[in-house]
Amino acid sequence: MRRIGTLEIVVFLGLLALIVLLGIGGAAWLVGMLTLGQWRPIALMAAAVVLTYLCAFAVYRLALRVWPLVEGSAAPGSRAAFAANLNILFYLLLFNSLIRTHFLPLPLLRLVYLALGARLGENTYSAGALLDPPLITIGSNTIVGHDAVVFAHVIEGERLELQRVWIGSGVTIGAHAVIMAGARIGDGAMISVGAVLTKGSVVGPGEVWGGIPARRLKG
Repeated sequence: MRRIGTLEIVVFLGLLALIVLLGIGGAAWLVGMLTLGQWRPIALMAAAVVLTYLCAFAVYRLALRVWPLVEGSAAPGSRAAFAANLNILFYLLLFNSLIRTHFLPLPLLRLVYLALGARLGENTYSAGALLDPPLITIGSNTIVGHDAVVFAHVIEGERLELQRVWIGSGVTIGAHAVIMAGARIGDGAMISVGAVLTKGSVVGPGEVWGGIPARRLKG
């Protein structure tokens, strides 16, 4: 696995310090305006958590504007590799626990994915994990099942590549399914429970795929 460089770590830590400063400072200012009595410490803690995550979303999106995720191979030391590694740090250290939690209701989790840059159509929800949200596009009326995983990166030893995932409208992704980078799934298709759709797979409209690796079963 490719190592994350010192520069990426330093930049991430700088952005993290900014996020924490804005979150805690904003919470202290907001709570300080209210008369809460004995509830002040609890309100301060809750406000700090919420505002820190909101600031994290904002800083992450700004970072993506400066260092956008670019499809294709990310050579070591390149700007594309820097952006990809920075994205990994944000996910591992900030967003992983939020995305992986089973406590957030699906409508709220949808808002989290939208805040992270995923393109989701109307009435589309994920009970699984959408990794690399800026490179995931899903149509309307689609459901990603419980503990399914969709990701848009390929790490093979020292090789790192980013490939957008396209999922159409009216698609059902079964629980515990895995959708790998570069996959394209047509409207009305179904990926069965526990299936592993390998990188670059193309699923036609209305088709049913299942198995490990996934193959066409119907349609």
